[in-house]
Amino acid sequence: MAKKKTKKTKAEPSLMRRQWLRVRRFVRRGAVWVVSLTIFAVLIFAVVNPPITWTMLSEKRRLGQIDREWVAIEQVAPILLRSVVAAEDANFCQHWGFDIKAIRDAMEDGGSRGASTLSQQTVKNVYLWQGRSWVRKALEALLTPVVEIAWSKRRILEVYVNIAEFDEGVFGVEAASRHYFGVGPEDLSAVQAARLAAILPAPKSRSASKPSAAIRRKAARIVDGAETIRRDGRASCFED
Repeated sequence: MAKKKTKKTKAEPSLMRRQWLRVRRFVRRGAVWVVSLTIFAVLIFAVVNPPITWTMLSEKRRLGQIDREWVAIEQVAPILLRSVVAAEDANFCQHWGFDIKAIRDAMEDGGSRGASTLSQQTVKNVYLWQGRSWVRKALEALLTPVVEIAWSKRRILEVYVNIAEFDEGVFGVEAASRHYFGVGPEDLSAVQAARLAAILPAPKSRSASKPSAAIRRKAARIVDGAETIRRDGRASCFED
């Protein structure tokens, strides 16, 4: 009887060890697949335009249809690109995806203002969902450096201006320019470009064509900011 108990005791750890090894192999393979798919998703959109985003799908489901047409960055007025950068991320050309100074300033202000860069916003809009969950922020933090490595700054900005929402169901600067001003993005004036940039990132409660006094003041600051980053070289990474 004693010998049988000894064999059973030895067999049980051996079985548990084999099961544990199977679990470890499964986890490792799963991790490899996740990393591989993530890298593929980043690399593919470096050259292929994202066909749709989670936000677009959500709005299309809610509204029935959305207004959106992709436009190459060469067909967008440079003043619009500078205005967006001046409004959202003036140091866009100088950081690697995270603006440490902006994060530090936001923390000192008690988190009352955001510190997300255009790179982070592009990652969120292309790959993730809206909201403030820690899971989404963690994924955003992991993906942003990968996108910064794989995409050029010009590509990041091109994708951003094509997928940003400018009004309910109106996505991208092509649709937004015609929706608000009746012109293509290549014909935007400095004031029009600044007003489009001024309604980001909360366009549903703002209007570029019928701006409030606050939006007019913000747009005026953006006009000055766009000229400043042109003069001091902070627009060099996305301009020809």
